[in-house]
Amino acid sequence: YRDLHTFELQAPTRLIEWARGNRVCVAGYGQSDGNEILQLIPPPTLLTKETQGLCPERDFKVECGGFSERPVYSLKYVPDTSLLVTSGPPDSSLQVWQVSAEDSDVIKSVSTIATENGTGQSGAKIATISARAPWVLHGSRLDRVQITEVESRKNVYTASSQGCEELSSLAFLDCNLLLLCCATGRLCLADTRQPQSLVEAVPAPSAPGSEHWCMGTRHAAQGSEPSSQPVARLSSRGLLALTDLRKTSDFLALAKARVSSPGSGAEFLCISWAPALEGYLAISGFDGTVHVYDTQSWDSSGREAEPIFVHKGHIFGGAGGSRDPPLVTVHTWHLQKPRTLLSAASDGSLHVWDWVQPCGKC
Repeated sequence: YRDLHTFELQAPTRLIEWARGNRVCVAGYGQSDGNEILQLIPPPTLLTKETQGLCPERDFKVECGGFSERPVYSLKYVPDTSLLVTSGPPDSSLQVWQVSAEDSDVIKSVSTIATENGTGQSGAKIATISARAPWVLHGSRLDRVQITEVESRKNVYTASSQGCEELSSLAFLDCNLLLLCCATGRLCLADTRQPQSLVEAVPAPSAPGSEHWCMGTRHAAQGSEPSSQPVARLSSRGLLALTDLRKTSDFLALAKARVSSPGSGAEFLCISWAPALEGYLAISGFDGTVHVYDTQSWDSSGREAEPIFVHKGHIFGGAGGSRDPPLVTVHTWHLQKPRTLLSAASDGSLHVWDWVQPCGKC
């Protein structure tokens, strides 16, 4: 490691979200009342663009917080606002939260966005954007996807679909284009300018057995088409697929992740592109590790890929003395530091780490 910071939360979290001012938001997913939602100030070394060497203060600090009466399975910061949107069982409604001003340390609930036929054990998947207005894209199934204006709670778009497949991920490619990933791995594109259109982009790679899929998208560079960035998908059996949305007839690359227990579950599957490092992605959710891969040498053979780094800190430095090994529940990349990631585990541990680049790499 180049650097490693740890912080112990009071309860396990399945969410890490960057907020304004380089703050970090986390939330608990326990089944009892009183799940915490916290906004944390990262260690000072993470607030600078360049590595500053040794720093006397290495801990996260709780800046403000609140409590949710329901488990929080999805959390998103609304860009250019002080609002958070969360979802979780027992239904698909959304909860809107106000992050307090400087003179208060409370995150308070301000409204609820109700949904039609909003049942669902895992709640709605959500994505946010503020290109035109503060919008939230949300849905639990393919036939229940809509965009709601966060502050007015007005519905501004409803996708058209005859299918009712469970959704695992969704994203704004820009203010007009939406990408939806079904649990079966099927990708669907939607355009807010054409409410009746919902186009299947590409099916999942054929593989034996029942698999659950999730996806990771990367923001396009300024001036380029949003669909020019490859979409990465990860299955519960460890299959990785890269797709170019401009040419969906072929896969850019197929690979097999080296995971310890493929097919063991799908609750915490997570795949994400590095925002400041070309061609790199990370995966987690199979065990207590996070794997980082360089995809630039991948082809369509589907052979096993060698990770360039494996973070095992949650296994060896877990909190609470639990007998069962912790499971990484989520990870995310630092927005500016190319090789810095945050990861959280089922034992309440929160890690920030920066790996040493192998010799000969950029």
